[in-house]
Amino acid sequence: MSEQVLMPAPSPMGRRRTLGIIAAISAITAVGVSLSASLPLLAITLHSQGVSEGWIGINTAFAGVAAIAVTPFCSRIAKALGTPQALLACILVAAVSLPLFYIAPFWMWFVLRIIFHGAVIVAFVLSEFWINALAPENKRGLVMGIYSAIYALGCVVGPMIMSEIGTVGFTPFIMAGALIGLGAIPILFGLTSGPEMEEEQSSSFISFLFIAPVATLAGFAFGAVGSSALSLLPLFGIKAGFTAAQATLLISFMYAGNILLQIPIGLLADRFDRRYLLFICSSVGAVGAVGMMYLTDSYLGLACLLFFWGGLNGGLYTIGLTHLGHRFKGADLASANAAFVMMYSFGLLFGPATTGFAMKAADGVGLPLTFALIMGSYAIICLLRTIMSERS
Repeated sequence: MSEQVLMPAPSPMGRRRTLGIIAAISAITAVGVSLSASLPLLAITLHSQGVSEGWIGINTAFAGVAAIAVTPFCSRIAKALGTPQALLACILVAAVSLPLFYIAPFWMWFVLRIIFHGAVIVAFVLSEFWINALAPENKRGLVMGIYSAIYALGCVVGPMIMSEIGTVGFTPFIMAGALIGLGAIPILFGLTSGPEMEEEQSSSFISFLFIAPVATLAGFAFGAVGSSALSLLPLFGIKAGFTAAQATLLISFMYAGNILLQIPIGLLADRFDRRYLLFICSSVGAVGAVGMMYLTDSYLGLACLLFFWGGLNGGLYTIGLTHLGHRFKGADLASANAAFVMMYSFGLLFGPATTGFAMKAADGVGLPLTFALIMGSYAIICLLRTIMSERS
């Protein structure tokens, strides 16, 4: 059966539902602001202590290990404690553990990475589940678009705050931990607005990777391409002949598109088949990635392309989450969200490494070709899955 384009009759945004959505978005935005500020801080601190780039990379990779380890248990945690209460606990654990990095010996950083990032990943899963579960069906795309836009804005604000605070001494760690702690405040106002999880999930956690591959693989594609662009797009710009400042600014154009286009994309997800929209975003994104190779002589042209390309890549996240919310409810939705974040985490591990090797092998064109291959492959999966569903 194909997904119906016509949506159910509008459901009212009650006070409890609105309060819960605001609480979840506010909480995870606070985490996102601090996370975007703390990740560079951790790397800079290790470098200042004389730790080699190789060991810094290995230690950073433990964030992915933490994500893979904890996501299968997110649904059980939410069911046992309640979604708002579990989210509150995770935020407090993350807020307390972050400053400990500064005073801990390097070997303890691996343990702290597991604790800190494990708490952050569970917070992401539970907040997205909370938002998705409470969003009205006819406005789900809009709500997820608002969430994606605000979170992306928070990721831009975090490094700006850290640039003012500085990266030397204990103070930045305290401030970053305090920023995470601020996320607990809106949760306190939304403790009674958590989603219901009375029923048991109908399938195992892993099965959701196969039940909804179009939605969960959207997380992988977004994570692989987005993290690679964040790390390596400036290097692509430098190889194209731009100055270091111009090359770094390319990320800002990409983020601007990610922020400003998510609400319009979310509105489209409320009106049209999400699988078709995911196919359009990924296929046009693949073509746009190839287009990067032909705009290296025009900084303005490349910047404009990256604005729309960043919005399309971010749309994979917004539409993917909206699609999950349309298909699953209760405990199933919590597990599906966890599977989505699991695939996103795999993307974080796969994308930068693959793109880095591709750039080494094929110089500057390695980055856009890798992006085109990832997004193009995902577009083919979307198309095949849609065709199979319509024939069944």
